[in-house]
Amino acid sequence: MTPRSDLTSYLIHYPQEAGLSDEDPATVLDRYHTTDYELVNDGVLLDRKRLLEHIRPARRRAAGLRVEVQQALVDGDQVAARYRLVAELSKGGTITTEIYMFGELAADGRLRRAVQATRTLPSASLHNPPAG
Repeated sequence: MTPRSDLTSYLIHYPQEAGLSDEDPATVLDRYHTTDYELVNDGVLLDRKRLLEHIRPARRRAAGLRVEVQQALVDGDQVAARYRLVAELSKGGTITTEIYMFGELAADGRLRRAVQATRTLPSASLHNPPAG
């Protein structure tokens, strides 16, 4: 499975594998991303080294992860998605992040580059959607 073949599954499985599994973080990263992958998250560039540095401490903080995909689109070598990542913290509490992601795929279907904009949501908003 690659982001090209099943973007929704990638959005769900990658954070779980990276954040919760005992598998080597570099192996997980390479499964879904090229070795020159770059992520620009809220204007901050994260290369492979910085992503791996982020994964290791995140594993200590997260007790559980859930991803809710609202939209996932693949068009040739371009992807776009809107989804929520709900992280249950080891010390208690939950952080819900809404993510808007746009990316570029490599020929083998893995992500080469992604740009994300995020915002933290009150966790209760998932359980009490606005009336309308």
